[in-house]
Amino acid sequence: MSALVAYLALFRARFRALLQYRAAAAAGFGTQLFWGLIKVMVLEAFYANAAAGAPLPMAFGQAVTYTWLGQAFFQLMPFSTNPDPEVREQIRTGAVGYELARPLDLHAMWLTRALAARVAPTVLRAVPMAAVAVPFLGMSLPPSLAAAGAWAAAMVGAAVLVGAFATAVTSTMLWTTSGDGIARIVPSVVLIASGMVVPLPLFPAWMQPWLDALPFRGMMDAPFRLYLGHLPAGALPGVLLHQALWTAVFVALGRAMVARGLRRLVVQGG
Repeated sequence: MSALVAYLALFRARFRALLQYRAAAAAGFGTQLFWGLIKVMVLEAFYANAAAGAPLPMAFGQAVTYTWLGQAFFQLMPFSTNPDPEVREQIRTGAVGYELARPLDLHAMWLTRALAARVAPTVLRAVPMAAVAVPFLGMSLPPSLAAAGAWAAAMVGAAVLVGAFATAVTSTMLWTTSGDGIARIVPSVVLIASGMVVPLPLFPAWMQPWLDALPFRGMMDAPFRLYLGHLPAGALPGVLLHQALWTAVFVALGRAMVARGLRRLVVQGG
């Protein structure tokens, strides 16, 4: 119980610290609003040219709402999971030794930091984005209370999944202290596979089984489709199970990398 209190205190401290970056949040909101408008215009052109063809798997209004949800929850999404810069610096300088002296689990501390780093910026940006996009930019509200509840539950699962994934990425710092390689590879993969570039239902049919199996669907696509009613609220247990399984995989992977990394860690100085 005392350890849980310590992790909650760490989360609150990190959360409050990140809430101070209001100017950065305002700048990010403007950037995401601009790119959201660009993406909606691209979708509008795509749907206009596809109108005479076969029916598309997602209506235009749903695709627009999906896009604005992606912009609202940009900071929660997996393509912003570059290794924690403070942890990177601790490992590079040897200050991670101070973290090892604490009576807490190192991986759990990093996971707590990752969760706070995802949630705090999202709080600052999601609310104003929805306040603008719903009345003025074509973003719709959930079609029912059941859809809203399923979306809310799935977003909690998504936040935990992204936190576990981000912590696994951060754990690689024990093996490659620069972090530049993983920081460049990871965003490129998850940006596409999570649905941020193009809603996943619009991908070719042969790709759908692969996209459904990958963890990135549970980070963005599935919660957003529950919001839209594109997935029925009854699909929530399957979504949560998918998120929980991949969360367990990333937690186990992150813990294994931390455990092995600490066995070979050498901190010099005095």
